Parts: sequence; structure tokens; C-alpha cells
Amino acid sequence: MSVPETTSTALIALDALADGGFAETDASIDGDSESVVLYREGDEVRAWLNICPHAGRRLDWAPGQFLKSREGHLVCAAHGASFSLDNGDCVAGPCRGDRLRTVPVQVRDGQVWLG
Repeated sequence: MSVPETTSTALIALDALADGGFAETDASIDGDSESVVLYREGDEVRAWLNICPHAGRRLDWAPGQFLKSREGHLVCAAHGASFSLDNGDCVAGPCRGDRLRTVPVQVRDGQVWLG
């Protein structure tokens, strides 16, 4: 699976994203405006397109509101697929064995940057 092409853009201030929490933002990826899920763990942030590989629907149950299971997985609100927050792999549900599309981000100068 290819990594989407992005341009370096500040997405969110790191301290606006709670440790262990999620945020949603729009970003220009491959020339299109896309919804992106951000997940913070300490000083590290991981990001994926906000699209479940099962049916192509958004993962959030309301804009920017995401479900996290007791096991610590991101859960698709539409069909219950569960995704590892380490790598975006689907670990349970209708798309088991598939994965979320990673969006490259980096943290610098107190901001989360695309690219």
C-alpha cells in the first residue's frame, strides 16, 4: 500500500491533542482535501486517513469523536472494526487483516506537521 503524497503543513498544536487522545483535521493529500485521524502517545503522534477499509466510511461517530476500546484500539463507529494504534492494522471485525492508510506526520516546534 502506498503512502499518500503530502505537503508540509502544520495540522494542530501538540498540546491541543490530549495524550492518549484523538483529533480529526482536514489536510491536502495527493491534491485532495482528506479527513485525517491523529492519535497522540506522549510526544509521538500517528495519523491515518479517516476512512475504514471495510466500507469506505468515516471512523468517527460524530465529527472528531472517536471510539477507543478497552483493549486500546481505534474502533470504527459504523461496523465495529478495531484497529491497532501502533500500526493501523485491523485486528478485529469485518476487515480483519486489512489496515488504515498511514499519513506521515512529525512533531516539531510544538506542532504536528504533515509530511
